Formats: sequence, structure tokens, C-alpha cells
Amino acid sequence: MDRALYLAMSGAKQDMHGLQLHANNLANVRTTGFRADLEQARSMQAFGEGMPSRVFTMTERAGQDFAQGAVMTTGRDLDVAVEGQGWLAVLDATGQESYTRAGHLKIDQTGLLQNSNGSLMVGENGGPIFIPLPVSKIEIGKDGTVSVRPQGAPADAMEVVDRIKMVRPDNSELFKDVDGLFKSKVPAQMFDADAEVTLLSGALEGSNVNAVGEMTSMIDLQRHFEMQVKLMKTAEEMDQASSSLLRLG
Repeated sequence: MDRALYLAMSGAKQDMHGLQLHANNLANVRTTGFRADLEQARSMQAFGEGMPSRVFTMTERAGQDFAQGAVMTTGRDLDVAVEGQGWLAVLDATGQESYTRAGHLKIDQTGLLQNSNGSLMVGENGGPIFIPLPVSKIEIGKDGTVSVRPQGAPADAMEVVDRIKMVRPDNSELFKDVDGLFKSKVPAQMFDADAEVTLLSGALEGSNVNAVGEMTSMIDLQRHFEMQVKLMKTAEEMDQASSSLLRLG
């Protein structure tokens, strides 16, 4: 009986993990540049004393759906969307270079350019991009060049202050960290800027989450979880029946 109970328990645990993952995807259906997570697990044999007759499901690092989300025109000067493959370079809370597709940018009170999540944008020199305040206009070019017009300057007095670093590594070289940013699988590795990556100004890339697909997956996982619980209950009843037979004997 313990074999069925162990297998059902392991499967129910994996179903709960899958529900959490799909619920998180659904919660980010409107998050700019979000990449949907994919659940992954595989069967593993449990070794120990006696014969290796037990198996369990082992959760692996979640993969991601790297398909591009829908591009929405906003007309806002500080909104950018990466065209095709590529990533915007940002600094995470620890100062490590990370990568994102979230291009809803803003300027903080000190003049640092950051995205809506508060991550500092990285310039072509590898450091944060600083905007000399006050400015009356800001433009971000197709190649990531950031130009500003100082307050009070003539209409044609646009000055280039920096260029947003954009990279295009192979997606297999990246993983999503707990902060939602993508990073190199090689610790502390930074990718070189790629001049072929281009931006679309005045637009944002939406999430690539399919809400209907996520709901369907959650319903399927809930039903599968219920089946696993029923199997555990059946194993318990069979164990009680076996104990009764032994007492009668």
C-alpha cells in the first residue's frame, strides 16, 4: 500500500507546484514584457535500503515561453519595445547586470533612468544612465540612443546623453531569477551589446501569457490533484482492510 500512497503523495505535491506556477502566470497577464513560466518535472527512482521499487516526481527549474508578446502603441516618449529577439540590460537590486523586456521607463528624482520595476537601465559604458535634469524633451532612438533637450534650450538643441545597452544571447543561456529578471546561467557573466537589436519607441510589449490556456491548465491540474487525493484515501482504506484480515487470522 505504501507504494501507491508514496506515488500519489508525490504526484499531488507536483500538482500543487503546477497550480502555483500557472496562477502566477495568470496574475501577470497584463505585466509588461512578462515571459510565461513552464512547469517541468520528471520521474526519479528512490534509492535506499531494500529494493529500489519506489519512484517520485522531482521538480526541475521552470522553463520559460520566449514567444514575443503583443506590441501596443502608447505614444509615450519613455516607452520602448524590443523588436524581435533581444533584451534590455538593467541592474538588479544587488547591482548585477540582468535582462528584461519591460520597456516602460521613467526618470527618478536624481535623474537615473529606470524601468517601471525600479531596475536601473544600463548604458553602453556598463553603468546606469543619468539624465541631466531638468529636461523639456527626451527621445529614445531605434538604436537605443537617449537624447534630451535641456529645459529652456531651442527646439533643435537635442543632446545625446547615453545609449541603452541591448543584448541578444541565446535563450538557452538565460534563466529567470526570483526577482523576475533574466540572468546568465554562468555566474557574473555579462553579455556584449549587440548593435543589431533595435527598439520601437512609443510602444510596449505586453505579456505573452495566454489567459485561456492558463485557466485550462489550472482546471486540469485541480482535477488531477483530486484524483491523487482519492488514490491516497483508497490506499488508506486498503491498508485498514489488510490489517483487519491479519487480526482475523
